[in-house]
Amino acid sequence: MVSQQSNSGNPRLNYEYRRKKNAEEMKGQVISFTLMIFFTVIAFVVVGLELSKWFVVPFILLLAAVQVGFQLYYFMHMSHKGHEAPSLFLWSAITVAFATILAFLTVVWI
Repeated sequence: MVSQQSNSGNPRLNYEYRRKKNAEEMKGQVISFTLMIFFTVIAFVVVGLELSKWFVVPFILLLAAVQVGFQLYYFMHMSHKGHEAPSLFLWSAITVAFATILAFLTVVWI
């Protein structure tokens, strides 16, 4: 979502533009929230079915990763212009955390 601003001298046009942009953003947040609730229900159903833990654990982790993506891009506004530096630090931290967890898991398994 690229943030654009209306530069017209007409305050009515500026108001309409902001209102349209806010409506679009709210629509995205509601859809994202609905999907996150749906993923949570799916996770509970999968656990309730008492399937193999070799399927359940990776599946729940995958759903959690998708929900983290929704949280970052819709609720923390990382998709907006001007959030490049926080986004860089966040993705760097995720990469370091993933590498650390992977390193500890491989050390334990050896």
